[in-house]
Amino acid sequence: QYPDAEFSDTVPRAGNASGGGQPGSILKCKGWETDSNAYIYFIVQEAVWPAICKVIGEEGWITDEAFASASARLLHLKPIFARIEKWTKTKTKQEAMRLVGEAGIPAGAVLDTAELQADETFETRGIMQTMVHPVHRPFKMPAWPVRVDGQVSRVETSPVLGGNTLDVLAEWLGMGAKDVEQLKADGIV
Repeated sequence: QYPDAEFSDTVPRAGNASGGGQPGSILKCKGWETDSNAYIYFIVQEAVWPAICKVIGEEGWITDEAFASASARLLHLKPIFARIEKWTKTKTKQEAMRLVGEAGIPAGAVLDTAELQADETFETRGIMQTMVHPVHRPFKMPAWPVRVDGQVSRVETSPVLGGNTLDVLAEWLGMGAKDVEQLKADGIV
């Protein structure tokens, strides 16, 4: 797997260490020893390389030939991510996200289901939505990710058992209202 294997005619599987022009890796954050979600996905993009170096305290890397270009950095991804992780391990994932966000560095905290559901910005942005079910209590779930003209498509709950039987009989089997009423009177539906 990259970066332990050389590129050949085929791009090797990357796993956690995506290779190429935008390498990224999952890095430990403060508390990782006891919190299985204390991680951040960090991307080393060309446009923000100087900002990354400044945030982690490696300003010398900005002009160092071994790190100054994206192609040069590909040869040093392990030590780069090890140094970034040394920094992230001193921060909670929320602290790290705030600092890299302020610097314009793309990253994403690993969130568990409870954190996703509790984050109000996800619902505001249409990433999560509250579902109102006719039988169960309201619950949050991911919204439909496709946007048409910037509009969020709302997902609705499926009908309860038997909740759309009459519609199915009419639409799919072509039964008219009279036929459906007879089925109901006969106790079939």
